[in-house]
Amino acid sequence: MAEQLEFFPVPSPCRGLCQADKRGYCVGCLRSREERFGWMSCTDAQKRNIIRLCQQRRLRGQKSSAAPEDEAPGQPSLF
Repeated sequence: MAEQLEFFPVPSPCRGLCQADKRGYCVGCLRSREERFGWMSCTDAQKRNIIRLCQQRRLRGQKSSAAPEDEAPGQPSLF
């Protein structure tokens, strides 16, 4: 497979919501503290890897928040 050439620098995924959640990831971009502070010294390959990790974290967060509850509260069905 041919290698894709990269002509443009990888932009920062920062969204300007710089607060850490309980696991230490930024609420806006989901980068760790080390990933945020070391962004400018990373190579483009490292930056793409960080963005891939952030996408995985976002998907995991969406799946965990969309998980159905085991039992529904309220009156049971008669049918």
